[in-house]
Amino acid sequence: MTTLESKTKILVWDAPTRLFHWLLAACFSGAYLTAESDRLMAIHLTLGYTMVGLVAFRVVWGVIGTRHARFTSFLRGPAAVARYVSQHFSAQAEHSVGHNPLGAVSIVLMLLMTLAIVVSGWVYDTGGSHLLKEFHEGAAAFMLAVVGVHVAGVMFASLLQRENLVRSMFNGYQRGRVEQAIRWTWWPVAVVMLAAVLGFWFLQWQNPPVDTMAGDNFQNQNFYENLGKNAGHRNNEDEDD
Repeated sequence: MTTLESKTKILVWDAPTRLFHWLLAACFSGAYLTAESDRLMAIHLTLGYTMVGLVAFRVVWGVIGTRHARFTSFLRGPAAVARYVSQHFSAQAEHSVGHNPLGAVSIVLMLLMTLAIVVSGWVYDTGGSHLLKEFHEGAAAFMLAVVGVHVAGVMFASLLQRENLVRSMFNGYQRGRVEQAIRWTWWPVAVVMLAAVLGFWFLQWQNPPVDTMAGDNFQNQNFYENLGKNAGHRNNEDEDD
């Protein structure tokens, strides 16, 4: 943390962290909006699988990445979170460079919920129970709530710190002490990550995980299994008659 008087414009967010942030936001938004469309189910699945890859990258980058991207720089215990919140109701409030303790909670929740959403969706799509579908939808709704709280927190912190924190996640710059800056953006890593995502999307387009031409008649594997069971049940009834 640093006081307002000692701040200057410094590089805080590396390019891979920024790209991850916006790709995850875009993929979750797209997956959420396409969840109820049979015709767009291939896009829904592709975006979900992309989210898992992004989270895997973020976990690795959280260990070997730049200063403010590393988990050790922002993960704190409950006491630190409570202290951070209480400070913002006093005249001695200090401002964080990078993720603040409260924002770190939402980040961890979003990473965990992404895994829960995608894994439950994948298991259900490969023949899981209806309960998994309910869990999948509930996890997505909870994720949406966490995102909403996160956005509200960013807006509040922007007003409190008198700087645009959303813009800093685009250009990488925040106000802080010179010694808190990172030295390089690591843009080649971001380029490789973007190429990997686009390459995966291209491969999915060549061989989509579901039949995108089936339109509204398509559900998923469970649909076809249930259809077959129902047809067999009707045949048995006809034979009994």
